[in-house]
Amino acid sequence: MTAPRTLLAITPREHADFLPPPLFGELQKLLPALEIVDPRELDATAWAALLAARRPQLLVSGWKTPALPGDYPVGPDAADGLQYLCHLTGSVRKFVSAQQVERGLRVSNWGNSVSRVMAECGLFLAIAALRRASHWAREMPRGAWKDDGSQFHSLFERRVGLHGFGAIARELVKLMQPFGVQVQTYSPSVPDAELAACGVTRADTLAELFARNDVIVELAPLTERTRGLVDETLLRSIRPGGVFVNIGRGAVVDEDAMIRVAREGQVQFALDVFAVEPLSADSPLRNLPNVTLLPHMAGPTVDRRRDAGAFALANIRRYLAGDALHAQITPDIYARQT
Repeated sequence: MTAPRTLLAITPREHADFLPPPLFGELQKLLPALEIVDPRELDATAWAALLAARRPQLLVSGWKTPALPGDYPVGPDAADGLQYLCHLTGSVRKFVSAQQVERGLRVSNWGNSVSRVMAECGLFLAIAALRRASHWAREMPRGAWKDDGSQFHSLFERRVGLHGFGAIARELVKLMQPFGVQVQTYSPSVPDAELAACGVTRADTLAELFARNDVIVELAPLTERTRGLVDETLLRSIRPGGVFVNIGRGAVVDEDAMIRVAREGQVQFALDVFAVEPLSADSPLRNLPNVTLLPHMAGPTVDRRRDAGAFALANIRRYLAGDALHAQITPDIYARQT
């Protein structure tokens, strides 16, 4: 394939993190007609005008890239239009419409390239909650020290329940193997053979998952069916001293119910995501000693964003060779994507 007209519409920070010099040098060799633009300098009108003037066939996008105009020509029926959107990050729903994907625009995202790093954060939060790290981070500057009544626990030989069993859950199972945990999941669509291959058992209901396990990790995607699915009844079924970790989507949990349960202090909560982000400054979650908080940073750390950049570069090579893309967003996947 002749090198396509390519637009790299990412911020300088995204450029440095996702495409550091070795990767960017390879990208330039593949795409000599590459043009770079900082999307922060463009409003919707200027963005549409730039696209109309440059007519990129390949667009590399990031978190700050504006949405593709709804009337912009895309797909194989638009000879002079956009053929491939290579998205460096996660969900593409803010950048392209379902109709554009249905018209044949090829779209990919970071796929599973960041799953291990997100799983690492889940492991960290589970251990931090078991060890009551949030409590001691508050109290030790005030001179506190443990006493005979202090409660802190280990992950070793615990029962772990995963709500959802996608790529992040699979990586988390690997990371937890040295701890000798028993892992159960509630994910009805995953075949039994696949769970067995991972050494994971199935919970028949979500209620069983929450009631039977010491540590619950929330990993379900956000859909209309799952919105608010984790309610007060489920949260109250977690045994005293248990842990609830959320590195999935905040709105899967009824946040008001979670605050009520958390205020009672019987369950440890470790949260990276929230129903509304950023988390409000006056949220009660900020001031509870049994709640560990992160500001939605379970995703790829700064040093590992290059993994997503390498994944994108490999996909661009596949596109140029006429091969199938990895992590391509089909209409069906688009409909199910958070």
